[in-house]
Amino acid sequence: MSKESIWFRDDVDVAELNKLSENTMDSNLGIEFTEIGPDFLRGTMPADHRTFQPFGRIHGGANVTLAESLGSLGANLVVDMDKYFCVGQEINANHLRGVMKGKVTGTARPVYIGRTSQVWEIRIEDDRGRLSCISRITMAAVRK
Repeated sequence: MSKESIWFRDDVDVAELNKLSENTMDSNLGIEFTEIGPDFLRGTMPADHRTFQPFGRIHGGANVTLAESLGSLGANLVVDMDKYFCVGQEINANHLRGVMKGKVTGTARPVYIGRTSQVWEIRIEDDRGRLSCISRITMAAVRK
């Protein structure tokens, strides 16, 4: 990572993040972390039977799961995890476009990183790059 990186550790890679998610809701929904940039975390989720609501579109709860997974993991990666852990306090989502096939890609970026709280914005797009959902999560940084 470059000097401008927000991450506490500079050696985290997506393979490590995906390993953390084995046998969790993330892996059951097919969520995969795909990229770590200097100030963002990106992941995908399939638009398929695991993530659909009864009318053949991605379920809003699945979008929120992707958003929370990205925002929560991002929040934990900016703190010293030997001393702190971050937990969600509030999440909201605006579902803007139904996705019926392919996959969605979420990109989480911090809006605010403070000593005891963080706010992250997660933009979820379809395969054509169209905004499908926008979410914001507030995280608490708790001393271990």
